Amino acid sequence: MSKLKSKIQTLIEILVASTKLGLTSFGGPVAHLAYFKDEYIDRRKWLDDKTYADIIALCQFLPGPASSQVGISIGMMRGGLLGGLVSWFGFTVPSIIVLIVFAMMYQTFSLEDAGFIHSLKIVAAAVVLHALIGLGKKLTPDKPRLAIAIVAAAIMLLYPSAWMQILIILGAGLLGLKLFKDKAESKVQPFSINISKKLGLTSLGIFISSLILLPLLNKVLDNPLLNIFDIFYRVGSLVFGGGHVVLPMIEREVVPQGLLTANEFLAGYGMAQAVPGPLFTFSSYLGTMMEGITGAIVATIGIFLPSFLLIVAALPFLNELRQRATFQGVLMGVNASVVGILLAAFYDPVINSSIFSTTDFALGVILFGLLNIWKVPAWLIVILGVAGGYVLQFITF
Repeated sequence: MSKLKSKIQTLIEILVASTKLGLTSFGGPVAHLAYFKDEYIDRRKWLDDKTYADIIALCQFLPGPASSQVGISIGMMRGGLLGGLVSWFGFTVPSIIVLIVFAMMYQTFSLEDAGFIHSLKIVAAAVVLHALIGLGKKLTPDKPRLAIAIVAAAIMLLYPSAWMQILIILGAGLLGLKLFKDKAESKVQPFSINISKKLGLTSLGIFISSLILLPLLNKVLDNPLLNIFDIFYRVGSLVFGGGHVVLPMIEREVVPQGLLTANEFLAGYGMAQAVPGPLFTFSSYLGTMMEGITGAIVATIGIFLPSFLLIVAALPFLNELRQRATFQGVLMGVNASVVGILLAAFYDPVINSSIFSTTDFALGVILFGLLNIWKVPAWLIVILGVAGGYVLQFITF
């Protein structure tokens, strides 16, 4: 009985800490990691700096939202598998609620023509460009990786589709295996966690079989909720590079198929910048726009489920994989292609749907400068963007 009580207390402790972070962690994945360090390592002493650094390294090797995966991993180390789920719930639910409410307001009050919606699209353009530059510096530091990014962008612009994106990622991984294995780090620190290899293999089996079977079931059953789950599960399984990279892949899945318009898509993406927590909760907005609150729940579970399965699958084996130069080389190639895919998305749909005049361009430049040079947080950029849009309407002729 005392053991059960201790377990419940631990889960409550995780929920309180993660919810606090979910309400206050503005600024994107890098900022999230700083908030995590302050709360989990410096204040609560749940783990030391070295272990925390190893967890961050682990999550960089997996597709999906890196900051959410770090939070899930810490929750698992503290409270087992259920602790990981509780940690994700607290960190993610606040922004889910805000984005669902925004989607319902968008539909109820026909906000598509509202002036602040267009300002949100310009905000999205500034934020995506900022993310593109940051990723480019980190993931394409040399000419070979820059070349992969440029070719990936050109292919995506000429042949835009979700399947082409997958082929680009696979091709870049093979190139990375050949070109970059000699650039791998020779000393990678190991870490320990109490998850069996058997459980890891089971989780990997569920992940792979779901990725294969869901599209087949979707074609046979033709159910709208299953279609949503299939789309977001596939995106959560294949997106490398964090939250901003989710933009092009989801856009290719929902806008050309008529599930959302480009305006609806970008309005939600802009709003997602204003809320704390992971950017992948953008899926909650999209699901609401498609099938109401039920659609939001299905889309959110779909996009985050691969992260749980992959973390459980990777933790027991990652120490061995991270020592291998070939594995590191593959990821270098994949990460370079991510930069190119984001570059293509910056042109279409972001620029094509947001910048229509010199006024729009001027506002975008100002917002980008504030974000990139003066390091103004993303949530404040949203407020300034909306306010700036209204001001420019009155001072321009």
